[in-house]
Amino acid sequence: MKRFFSATVLLLALLSCPPSSGAEEFFYKHRAGDKYRILSTVREDVYLDRRLSHSALILNRIAVTIEGLSSGESRARHSAVFDTAESTRPAGTAGESRGFSWAREYRSVFDRDELGYVYIDREYFMPVVRNVPVFPRRDLEPGDTWIAEGHEAHDFRDTFGVPDPYRIPFTAQYRYLGEREWKGNFYPAIEVKYRIQNDSPEVRGPLWPRRIRGSSDQIIFWDRGLGQPRSYREQFAMAFELANGRVIEYRGEAEAEILEAASMDREKLAGELAKAIEEMEVEDVSVRVDDKGVTLSLEDIQFLPDSARLTAREQGKLDRIAEILGRYASRDIEVAGHTALAGTAEGRETLSRERAAAVADYLIGRGARSPDRVIIRGYGAERPAADNATEEGRRRNRRVEITILEN
Repeated sequence: MKRFFSATVLLLALLSCPPSSGAEEFFYKHRAGDKYRILSTVREDVYLDRRLSHSALILNRIAVTIEGLSSGESRARHSAVFDTAESTRPAGTAGESRGFSWAREYRSVFDRDELGYVYIDREYFMPVVRNVPVFPRRDLEPGDTWIAEGHEAHDFRDTFGVPDPYRIPFTAQYRYLGEREWKGNFYPAIEVKYRIQNDSPEVRGPLWPRRIRGSSDQIIFWDRGLGQPRSYREQFAMAFELANGRVIEYRGEAEAEILEAASMDREKLAGELAKAIEEMEVEDVSVRVDDKGVTLSLEDIQFLPDSARLTAREQGKLDRIAEILGRYASRDIEVAGHTALAGTAEGRETLSRERAAAVADYLIGRGARSPDRVIIRGYGAERPAADNATEEGRRRNRRVEITILEN
């Protein structure tokens, strides 16, 4: 199980408003055309039959666009892309994993009204938590409480073999806490608690979750100016009793906030990178603008035969690449491996991911980024840059690409 972010969508708020006193009404403010980016971080321990199996750190990057308004401008249509990446550490091992392996991309479309209620087709897996936070249509004073129905929708395809979003209803208890400090500013804070007790009405195999128990305790920091959550933090626990009698538990904490990185001038950045590569005489590297940011393509990158060990020549090249990346340290990077069309699809995917990890590890070791700022992906031969029928094409396809992300 992966938690993503427990407010329905955390949207951009650059400034917190001054604290206020007395009663006030809370509601969402939607603006057609607005675009927002959110970063969610989840730290969890995973237990199998009460014994620690592994620990995981999960990063979720969410990009949201408000496509338009309806129902008298009280409801907004949201389109969103959720990218997830994960780093795991087996029980009994020490140290920190280097980079984050990409897990999955989700796309979603949903409406949300001014009170926070979400209207979404059952086919969508994201967002996980729906109808949090929601507000009553009345003024609230510090200490006021209310309750509202919500549900979680989980992707259990890989974990339990459940093909569709698995919906778990809950009743959330809310309390307005008044002003609370977050990162040097004061925001209205809302406490949210709910407990999950769900017994499956059907069992379709030995790994089907027969009984689910869980809890979530959250604090949401609200931005009055824009009428959106500014940040949240959560402690959670979930236990799944499977049809075969085994029990999987997830215990951890999560937080999310708006990313405030300046908008990227991609063409300008691409020009700067191309100039730096030329001045530093870095061979077999090209630069392009794409939908994620600006990408450096390291063509024909050399490893020892049938391995992910970099040659000394490539290490020297990466030293210069690390220096260039250090000039743009505020932005995360993605390192993606690609192969020529040889061997099996599974073998190509594994080798490309391992080679991307080798490049990422080297850049991290040179201080280009910290491990939590790097995502690792392996595409195998799925995205060729040239024709695999020629040696020149295969040379170009054996590449690692480093994308400076717009976050």
